[in-house]
Amino acid sequence: MAKQKVIFRDLGQMDYEKAWHYQEELLRKILQKKAKSYLPEYLTSAPSSHKSENLETHYLLFVEHPPVYTLGKSGNKKHLLLNEKELEKRNIQFFHTNRGGDITFHGYGQLVGYPILDLEHFGTDIGRYLRNLEEVIILTLKDYGIEAKRSKGETGVWIDPDKPGKERKICAIGVRCSRWVTMHGFALNVNTDLHYFQHIIPCGIRDKKVTSMKEELGRDVSMEEVKDKVKQNFETVFDTDLKSEFFF
Repeated sequence: MAKQKVIFRDLGQMDYEKAWHYQEELLRKILQKKAKSYLPEYLTSAPSSHKSENLETHYLLFVEHPPVYTLGKSGNKKHLLLNEKELEKRNIQFFHTNRGGDITFHGYGQLVGYPILDLEHFGTDIGRYLRNLEEVIILTLKDYGIEAKRSKGETGVWIDPDKPGKERKICAIGVRCSRWVTMHGFALNVNTDLHYFQHIIPCGIRDKKVTSMKEELGRDVSMEEVKDKVKQNFETVFDTDLKSEFFF
């Protein structure tokens, strides 16, 4: 079976709300194509030989957001420890999103990845999809000599998850899936300012720390290098070919 083609776009630095709307736009396009593919030929204007052309469209977006807290649809707003005035004073945005998971932080120095994939071509199993996202990050951290693992019952990527008192999360993951098309994704702390996490209960998990690649390695890490490694590991884990396109 041929590898799925995935369009890669680096959005650079972009406000969370704008990136969210862009994801929704791409997701709608994929769903519209899927809907047309289910129609009998006499209800479409395209000949059958062209009906499936460019149907299998998937995307991987990279972005860095200005400081923002986002709360998942089943999250508890009490896990945000700042009120509106305090958020405004610190110039931090807040959004209640439609992804899974609880509260997390996005900011400069953090690599956020938004895969928009039709899982009908990757396996219709959300649990498997989440484990694959975790594996992409675990392999990337291994490239830097950082031993990262999964934590039983907790989505994301962790350091020392089996050592009480030393557990620290390095990558948060939260997704949404509509008719097997995904959006939202992962947030890997590369050179992230970890002080922002002091104002939330990250992912609703108390008494566990948050870390970054910079914190673990004791040095700044090249974001461009991390992006390249994540892309390579994404291609390996999901058995895809990434095609880079400029974002305008």
